[in-house]
Amino acid sequence: MDGLAFGPPQIVVLLLAVQRLAELRVANRNTRRLLDQGGREVGRGHYPLFIVLHSAWLAALFFLVPANAPVVWPLVALLVLLQVGRYWVIRTLGPYWTTRIITLPQAPLIQGGPFRWVRHPNYCVVVAEIAAVPLAFGAWRLALAFSIANALLLAYRIRVEEAALAPRRDVVPQA
Repeated sequence: MDGLAFGPPQIVVLLLAVQRLAELRVANRNTRRLLDQGGREVGRGHYPLFIVLHSAWLAALFFLVPANAPVVWPLVALLVLLQVGRYWVIRTLGPYWTTRIITLPQAPLIQGGPFRWVRHPNYCVVVAEIAAVPLAFGAWRLALAFSIANALLLAYRIRVEEAALAPRRDVVPQA
């Protein structure tokens, strides 16, 4: 029996997994703090589906993409740019960034950074990433399957998040 071969796809997946775990630590800390300040979580029921989807995506990439898959370097470069975008969103949201939908009724919505142009910039990053990583290694079927699953889940989540944020659209930022 041959052992698992490691190549660029597996290295990228391991780096993404480490990144996600570090982000979850920050997100969980921010979630606890927001809840302690009177925030409330909305859409708790669908959150585990994102955990399953993203875990399955990483596992599929790790185990199904051959270690010697050809690398499409422009898509790897795009992946790096997407990470810059992700951290721009995280930095812009600061203590309000979390992987859950937590709304703090008295807090104004963030209008700076990428939120000046896009209502849900992190979701844009995730959509591009879910397609770009498999495509960077020629795994178009994985890109298609996970992009469809993600689109269905995100469509629901965005509706839930928009409904939760609607009452805060009129909250004026304090100087």
